[in-house]
Amino acid sequence: MEFISRPAVAPPFVSLGNTAPRTANTAATALLAEPLAFAALDVARALTWCVSVGREAPLPGAGATAELWEILATVAAADVGVARMLEPHLDALSILDQAGHPDLSVLGVTEKSSWGVFAAESRESRLDATEHTTEHTTAHATEWTLDGTKVWCSLAGDLSHALVTASVSDSERRLFAINLHDDGVSVHEGPWTARGLQQVRSTPITLDRVRAVAIGGSNWYLERPGFHWGGMGVAACWWGGAIGVSRKLFRQLRESPSDPILEMHAGAVDASLASSRAVLADAARQIDQGVAAPPELAILAKRVRTQVFDSAEASLMHAAHALGPTPLVSDDDHARRVADLDLYIRQHHAERDSASLGRLIREGAEMPW
Repeated sequence: MEFISRPAVAPPFVSLGNTAPRTANTAATALLAEPLAFAALDVARALTWCVSVGREAPLPGAGATAELWEILATVAAADVGVARMLEPHLDALSILDQAGHPDLSVLGVTEKSSWGVFAAESRESRLDATEHTTEHTTAHATEWTLDGTKVWCSLAGDLSHALVTASVSDSERRLFAINLHDDGVSVHEGPWTARGLQQVRSTPITLDRVRAVAIGGSNWYLERPGFHWGGMGVAACWWGGAIGVSRKLFRQLRESPSDPILEMHAGAVDASLASSRAVLADAARQIDQGVAAPPELAILAKRVRTQVFDSAEASLMHAAHALGPTPLVSDDDHARRVADLDLYIRQHHAERDSASLGRLIREGAEMPW
């Protein structure tokens, strides 16, 4: 896609409200002034910027979770596509930190590596991991290879590395790091007919004896607290994306004569976004203070994601009702933002996720209210 130039303007910082807004007191937030001049229209440049942010952004659960989520929300409010690239890269760095920074030099990993996390599972496709024990002069070494097909691999043709889940038995999965430039990796061209997130193509990849490094033990990826932290980081992106869509509505409110219907839509959006902000801020506090731990952490994550999903979906609806079709056909940024966010929030499984939250509450030791 041809590069489209935009003026380099620092995006308005999105605060969770529990801290003073930050614009440049960390290297990561200072970088926010530059990337949105090119948005997601130049994937290579956007990924290079994501890598630079990853060197400075705080890790979840280390005392600055709110700041991390503010960074994600700020980027998403300005460009959902860039946030969709940044979030999995930061999540991968967090996962590797939680695993104790395993040695990945055999995969060619450097500080310039760009990361994806491919953990979706499919009944039609399977990725298998095979363990090989090799004899060296000093010790026995274990090596792994991966074979099969992995679905929903976002930007697999653009990233350098990925963390992928693969089956080690019929009942166990394990996380592995791979080099996406390995000769055994084949990236499918499609299908990808999406109108939203057009640059963030999520297609299958096929692996043929691809060298891999195991990250954590069997089922560690799903059982660690960081799995739920990452899920809430995605919700922070949804919240930021909803703010971006709603800014168009709020500008219309300020610039138009008094209109009770427009005011009603703006009021409903404001209340919904404020509720999501409170939920995210409280979750960040609980994570950093160690209050939320398994199994309560799973309930917290599902609550956060459900609240923010509802808020994002409501923001899309109210903006559409209040603004009508004009900005969708005349404002490229708004139309792309709406399409991107509408697709991104489909990572939430709507009623199915609400039902899973209900099951967790039913199985819990205590009633929540």
